Amino acid sequence: MKADIRTDLAMEARELHAAGTGVSEQNEQREGYAISRIRIETDEAAKALGKAKGLYVTIDAPELTYGGAAVTEAAANELSAMIAGLDGTALVAGLGNRAVTPDALGPRTAEKILVTRHIKQYMADAIPHHVRSVCAVSPGVLGVTGIETMEMIKGAASSSKPAVIIAIDSLASRRTERIGCTIQLCDAGLQPGAGVGNARSGLDRQSMGVPVIAIGVPLVVYASTISRDTVGLIAGELGLMNNEESIKELAAKAISEKTGELIVTPKEIDALIGSMSAILSNAINMALFGTDHAELKSLIA
Repeated sequence: MKADIRTDLAMEARELHAAGTGVSEQNEQREGYAISRIRIETDEAAKALGKAKGLYVTIDAPELTYGGAAVTEAAANELSAMIAGLDGTALVAGLGNRAVTPDALGPRTAEKILVTRHIKQYMADAIPHHVRSVCAVSPGVLGVTGIETMEMIKGAASSSKPAVIIAIDSLASRRTERIGCTIQLCDAGLQPGAGVGNARSGLDRQSMGVPVIAIGVPLVVYASTISRDTVGLIAGELGLMNNEESIKELAAKAISEKTGELIVTPKEIDALIGSMSAILSNAINMALFGTDHAELKSLIA
C-alpha cells in the first residue's frame, strides 16, 4: 500500500491497487446506498492490498448518520449470509476503549446485543427453544487491562464454546466523507488496534479455532492522509501534476515530523457513536434472531 495512506477498508485498498489480480469484485447500487463485495483470493493480492484473504462487504450510505432502516436490514442480510450454517452459540465481542469516544463503537454496540445464553442455561422455559444462544463481551484494551484483547476473547470462548465470533471495532478511512457513512463486514477477522496504527495479535479463525466475522465503521482519518489528498487537489489546480507525488510525500513527512501520528475525528463523534452503535446492534440482533428479534427484545428487555 502506498506510504502514509492508512485505511482499514478493503474498498479503499482496492481503489489504490485497481490493476491488481487475484481479486474479484461485485458492485450493487440500491436506493440510498451501495454495496461492494470484494473477495481477496490469493496470497499475492492479500499482500498487495494489506488485507487477509476473504470476503469484504462494504455498505456505503451517505445519509447513514441520519438513520438507516434499509441499511440496517442490508447489513443484517449480509451478516446472515456470512454466518449461515454456523449453528450454536454466537459470541459478540465489542473491541475498543469505552473511555476514548472514537474507539468506543465496539463496547457501545456490544451492550445493546440481546444476550440469551444465560437464559437458555438457567431458565430455558422463559424463551422459545429455537432461539439462538448469544453472549457478549467487551474485553477493553491492552493499555487499560494489561491483557491482550485476543487472550480475553479466547478465555470467553473457552467457556462459551461459540460456533462463531462476531467482532465489532472502529476503523480508519482514507477519506473523510466515509466517516460514519460506511459499514464493512468481513469473514477474515481483524487485528485489534489496527485502525489507530497499534495492531495487536490477530483475531481470526486461525487464532480462535472458529470463524470470526469482523464488523466496523470508519470513525477516524490520519492527518497525513488528509494532507496527501489536499495537496493532490492543490497540485491539480496549479497544474503541478508532474510533481504531485513528491509534493504529497513532502507534505506527509512535514505533518508526521511536526505533529506525530495525528488522528482526526469529527466534532460530533459522540452523536455518531450513539447512532452507529444502534444501527450495528440492530443489524446483528436481526441476523442472529431473525423474525424473533422484536419479540425477543420485549421478553428480555
